[in-house]
Amino acid sequence: MELPVVAGVDGSKGGLRALEWAVSEAARRGLPLRIVHASVWEHFEGVRPGLAVDRPSEQVLAENLVAVSEERARSLSAEVKVTTDIRPEEPVPALLEEADDAALLVMGSRGRGPIAGMLLGSVSLSVAARARCPVVVVRGRGADTQQPPRPGHGRIVLGVGDTAASLAAVRFAFREARSRGCELVAVRAWRGPRHPAVPHSPSNGAQLTTYQRQAEEYVDTALSDVGGDLTRVTVRRKVVRGTAHQTLLEAAGLEDLLVVGARRRHGAVGLQLGQVNHAMLHYAPCPVAIVPDRE
Repeated sequence: MELPVVAGVDGSKGGLRALEWAVSEAARRGLPLRIVHASVWEHFEGVRPGLAVDRPSEQVLAENLVAVSEERARSLSAEVKVTTDIRPEEPVPALLEEADDAALLVMGSRGRGPIAGMLLGSVSLSVAARARCPVVVVRGRGADTQQPPRPGHGRIVLGVGDTAASLAAVRFAFREARSRGCELVAVRAWRGPRHPAVPHSPSNGAQLTTYQRQAEEYVDTALSDVGGDLTRVTVRRKVVRGTAHQTLLEAAGLEDLLVVGARRRHGAVGLQLGQVNHAMLHYAPCPVAIVPDRE
């Protein structure tokens, strides 16, 4: 059975852009699309499905939202098989359960209501940190406004990390680049050691060259693990001296997809989203894919 691309919709402009992104991704992969809206209307209205009463207003709104989302998806791609569901649950647990049987989960970067002004909605952050499948948070120009996106480079930007958690992210990035027929830019930041009493490193040129070479080796090792896929994608390596989060933010363009990996936390539920992952989810100028390592 083919796992679907799942789009979480909430009626926000960001949710609409996420839906459009999900439709495009499903069409490109040849996968079905599942549109999900998590609604808790019955808990507040005191009505259960199946009872012969007038439908609560929140139920009507949820049904209209899903119907409009389905119509929009079908108008964007007639080839994609679309299914929908309204789940009478809180959004986070509902979407996490959806992620257990999804090829990819796509969400907007902000929600409705009082949290809409935050850099990243609490639902998006919670789901990205705990989902078992890759999660794409659609950020960037037009992600939460009616302003259309500007033409960009259309690249896949991959943040190469230190651990084996990067392998799943590397493979995800290669598949995305291959399906889009675009360039893959593998980015790795490096920094020289600092003297404890001096804010800037006094290291000599030979030492700095060693750290740069180590960073290049990290990239080469990560890319070599994908095997034959490497020859089918145009890859450019970018090793930059600086902090990881700033390097990735500067590397990503408006119309790119930024891919980063995340480790599972031993003895805990969810992933280990470090400072770099958080920075990308809050500030990246483009959609961000959080790819969990494989168990």
